[in-house]
Amino acid sequence: MAKRDFYEILGVNRDASDDEIKKSYRKLAMKFHPDRNPDSKDAEEKFKEAKEAYEMLSDPQKRAAYDSYGHAGVDPSAAAAGGAGMGGFEGMFGEIFGDIFGGGRGGGGRNSVYRGADLRYNLEVSLEEAARGTETRIRIPTMEECETCHGTGAKSGTQPKTCPTCAGHGQVRMQQGFFSIQQTCPKCHGSGKVITDPCGTCGGAGRTKKQKTLSVKIPAGVDEGDRIRLSGEGEAGVNGGPNGDLYVVIHIREHAVFTRDQNDLHCEMPISFTTAALGGEIEIPTLDGAAKIRIPAETQTGKVFRLRGKGIKGVRSSTHGDLLCHVMIETPVNLTARQRELLEELESINERDGAHHNPKAKSWMEKVKDFFGT
Repeated sequence: MAKRDFYEILGVNRDASDDEIKKSYRKLAMKFHPDRNPDSKDAEEKFKEAKEAYEMLSDPQKRAAYDSYGHAGVDPSAAAAGGAGMGGFEGMFGEIFGDIFGGGRGGGGRNSVYRGADLRYNLEVSLEEAARGTETRIRIPTMEECETCHGTGAKSGTQPKTCPTCAGHGQVRMQQGFFSIQQTCPKCHGSGKVITDPCGTCGGAGRTKKQKTLSVKIPAGVDEGDRIRLSGEGEAGVNGGPNGDLYVVIHIREHAVFTRDQNDLHCEMPISFTTAALGGEIEIPTLDGAAKIRIPAETQTGKVFRLRGKGIKGVRSSTHGDLLCHVMIETPVNLTARQRELLEELESINERDGAHHNPKAKSWMEKVKDFFGT
């Protein structure tokens, strides 16, 4: 099983700062630590995964190697297992049976091509943008061919030399019982060449980090965590291999009025004490503009008014969701002397026939008396 991208594991972009990487790791470590999840194998694996990702990305040299070569650049066993982008079984036995049946690769590792790593970019959008769709531009770090050495990794005026370990074949042969097994050379990582005098610009990597700008179309109805795939916009492949993909992960900013539940929207609707008692008409916002709701007399807190079709039409939905308005009766504050006088008069009237005017309060008090046996 291919290892996940370290940046994806920590949930950060590839240009994340050291502080962002540390903050994300601490959050994951707190969440999945074995002491907090003693009976969860899944949590234990996620903790180990996050720990490994942090150890690699918190070290500048390891991070640079990972950015340039992916897992093969930081995992010594990757080379022995067949290199980045190739499983150990395919890399090892492919060479054996290729030689036996005449289907060898000829040039060894020098002809091996590997697909580039997939990248992840976290994109924050507003609720309105998620509902209606939008198009935005993002800047992402990318590895491109070094302009100084033209991708050779060697200092100007010099050339990579034949690898002394594999004699330029990119493969080394190991004897295991009756089988003679070929593996990727651990010194040159299958290229057949070593750089003795590295390029000062790219440090021998043959690639340099740059920024590129991409246009991303956000389809209407996207939700939190949805991913948009940009084919071929990931890391460059190795030895002419295809590029990986870029996955743009959607995060929706908190809204001042609405909360989203799949395709439905919810909002709290404060109404005055008198409107709740006497009824009336109020205006509420929707994503399509203002709408009016008729409040019946004697409306209670918690009453929900549903506006059909005023929610969001999801990416995979054929219809819009609803807008659910939750009534919240607001108690008046900063009372004037006259307002206080009127409320005291109202309270006096209610006390004469409380069961008629406040039936819920009377019912609740009866339940309390039954509970205490009085």
